[in-house]
Amino acid sequence: MGKVEGGMKCVKYLLFVFNFMFWLMGSFVLAVGLWLRFDPETVSLLAGDKAPDTFFIGVYILIGAGSLVMLVGFFGCCGAVRESQCLLGSFFTCLLIIFGAEVAAGVFGFLNKDKIIEDVQNFYSTTYNDNNNSTLILTYQRVLNCCGTLASACPDTEPGSKDCESGIKDFFNNKLYIIGYVGIGIAGVMIIGMIFSMVLCCAIRNSREVI
Repeated sequence: MGKVEGGMKCVKYLLFVFNFMFWLMGSFVLAVGLWLRFDPETVSLLAGDKAPDTFFIGVYILIGAGSLVMLVGFFGCCGAVRESQCLLGSFFTCLLIIFGAEVAAGVFGFLNKDKIIEDVQNFYSTTYNDNNNSTLILTYQRVLNCCGTLASACPDTEPGSKDCESGIKDFFNNKLYIIGYVGIGIAGVMIIGMIFSMVLCCAIRNSREVI
């Protein structure tokens, strides 16, 4: 069985290091997803029975992607060390699938960003109109440092205070940007991984054909 030599050996070890970093990145994505899912402030704002679940759908996708990236990174390390065309080919295929799914999820999130915020705002407004002293409303006002709605401001509001609909928009925009930045970073790393895996896979095949 032929072994890669020279420059391709360097690619082999670069791919191994890359996959280890890819595994660490998967761990980071999983950690961010779990933080967004169990963050006390976020959970408290979406704890009602009729609260929209669109935001958490995106978070669950992030958790799933992080777990899958960790698994793929492990197989990529094994493929690089063992110089296995089968493992490297599977690694490339998995990266391609994850990349496609991530692009689709990113487009979905971008197109539905305003809807997610609007759903939460409508949920808050409905709850506020039903009972503006409920535990949920007080939680919104405490977490977001806001009061009332655009249509019904609090009578004792301090100058410069914001309504809770604006607070909701700012809060969830920041959370969604975190998801977006993490996704862009992973996509860039995956493209590099696909290039490295194909170069090494072709080098392994050529070395075995020569022998």
